[in-house]
Amino acid sequence: MLSFKTFTPVPKVIFSRGAISFLAALLDEKRSEKGYVVFVIDHFFKANPLNDKVSICNTDLCLFLDTTDEPKTATIDLYADFIKKAYKKLPSAVVGIGGGSTLDTAKALAIMLTNPGQTHEYQGWDLVKIKPVYKIGVPTLSGTGSEVSRTTVLTGPEKKQGINSEYSLFDHVVLDPDLLATVPTQQRFYTGMDCYIHCVESLAGTFLNEFSGAFASKALELCEGIFLHKCDDADLMVASYMGGSAIVYSEVGVCHALSYGISYAFGVHHGLANCVVFNHLEEYYPQYLPYFKEMLIKNQVTLPERPVGIVNDTTLNKMIDITLLMEKPLHNALGPQWKSIFTRDIIGNLYKRILGL
Repeated sequence: MLSFKTFTPVPKVIFSRGAISFLAALLDEKRSEKGYVVFVIDHFFKANPLNDKVSICNTDLCLFLDTTDEPKTATIDLYADFIKKAYKKLPSAVVGIGGGSTLDTAKALAIMLTNPGQTHEYQGWDLVKIKPVYKIGVPTLSGTGSEVSRTTVLTGPEKKQGINSEYSLFDHVVLDPDLLATVPTQQRFYTGMDCYIHCVESLAGTFLNEFSGAFASKALELCEGIFLHKCDDADLMVASYMGGSAIVYSEVGVCHALSYGISYAFGVHHGLANCVVFNHLEEYYPQYLPYFKEMLIKNQVTLPERPVGIVNDTTLNKMIDITLLMEKPLHNALGPQWKSIFTRDIIGNLYKRILGL
């Protein structure tokens, strides 16, 4: 019997400078009679409002998400419970405006407004059964690929893991390079490197195919151009979209599997955690580490020697447990026999090296 995989892209994408001005018209198409929209917006825009670019009606709900920490399942539960109790019907749409944390929160909230139980119960692969609320993503930070990926990465009570489902995909994405103008330099680098690492893990993985290879190769070229030669926000937005598409059609790898443990244990943001880990993975990605180190120097970025926090045997074992949950990424990176290759001892020693223990 022939086996096949169906690739599902984001159905609709707008890309242009000033594209956010089209958002109101998109929402007018979705609003039912007396309908309302839920906006999940990065708290940065509370002091730097988007009122002149986004038409928010009096009946809409605006949630400003504190992105100091990575998104948590408990936050999604809190938002979903409030909306279900305060409103008599579902919103016409959920709109996420912000970086990867905000977009992931919006995607997860849209899912939990229609699915029963608690958010952490859906961390894993293809566990969502009911179609979510219509959702639109407007990234104001590029690199995470959340705008196009089929996962929404959350930290739960026991693990950091994505809700990995085709139901996590946005229905519509608005890409406006003008929104990247206010991103701090270091944050821009870390999220850009998240995109770079997506591409590396896709190209070096056993799940590589013509689709993922085409997206990853071009996005990798754009990242190297952006961070070694020039800085163009439009290019970075395209790279993020293509890098995210690459892992939709394949998977991530060793770096992401290890970075989840770092983020869970120490609260380190995803992009920085990836950079801290990737800097020590010469044996897994030797072709790409020299370019990464050159980009660090070129952009005057100094990685912390180690995350702040106490590392004991309990913490280390929990980090290993979280890494081992990343079965598909590790299969992609190391092949079907990955469990015999990537043992607890090897993972533990990698973490010790990364953490300088």
